[in-house]
Amino acid sequence: MYVFTLIPMLALAAAVPLAWGWGLSWLDVGLAVGFYLLSGFGVTVGFHRYLTHRGFRANEGLRTGLAVAGSLAMQGDVIGWVADHRRHHAYTDKEGDPHSPWIYGTTPVALARGAVHAHVGWLFDRDRTNAERFAPDLLADRRLVRISALFPLWTVLSLLTPALVGGLATLSWWGALTAFFWAGLVRVAVLHHVTWSINSICHMLGDRPWESAGRATNVWPLAILSMGESWHNLHHADPTCARHGIGRGQVDLSARVIWVLERVGWADTVRWPTARRLARLRRRL
Repeated sequence: MYVFTLIPMLALAAAVPLAWGWGLSWLDVGLAVGFYLLSGFGVTVGFHRYLTHRGFRANEGLRTGLAVAGSLAMQGDVIGWVADHRRHHAYTDKEGDPHSPWIYGTTPVALARGAVHAHVGWLFDRDRTNAERFAPDLLADRRLVRISALFPLWTVLSLLTPALVGGLATLSWWGALTAFFWAGLVRVAVLHHVTWSINSICHMLGDRPWESAGRATNVWPLAILSMGESWHNLHHADPTCARHGIGRGQVDLSARVIWVLERVGWADTVRWPTARRLARLRRRL
């Protein structure tokens, strides 16, 4: 976990000075965006809304594809990720929550410490989530167990596939190296921090128009990069809902992907928000 977390972070720190003078092409940008969307939707649509919360039902091919795509984000194996997130919902912003920013108190110093813990510190905590308790359904699925065990392979492919494409497209080692840096390391680091911001920022700052467990909020500046995950308040009010952004202007790209998957017949039984469903949620404002 240290390697998967720290190396992309170091690459992100080096990205600005490197981009200023050399080493960033439109091919690198295209590969970075493409792999960001692939791995990002793998997490938001696959790991989160499907495997964790069962916001829809997927056929076997889609189930496998989403589990692999999410693994390319290098945020841990699929079973561990799901177990951690289900535990987060079971103990939201209380003792037992693996990444609440409120665990140290409400003073400025305590919140600063909690923000660091919620954003990245919890990843190095020895308190591991019991998958047998929080993800027994995934442990019972042999295909998902196999995908989870192959996490090191998905990590290698996530970093080296952009390099292979970059090298072949430019017929040069330099093209492979820059693609590895931008579409591999930097892309992973950006997606890491966007995802971790849902744990930290979206439990500290923002609007809370819906009554929900804990202190989950909506943070609109993160909506595009997080693919709709930063409409976090409604998600905690109604975790199984397949769409998180339901208000005017609340862009939710993950919900749009699920809508497309439903239209082509790969997903069904989608838990869309309805007037009756929302009426059961208590408005705070």
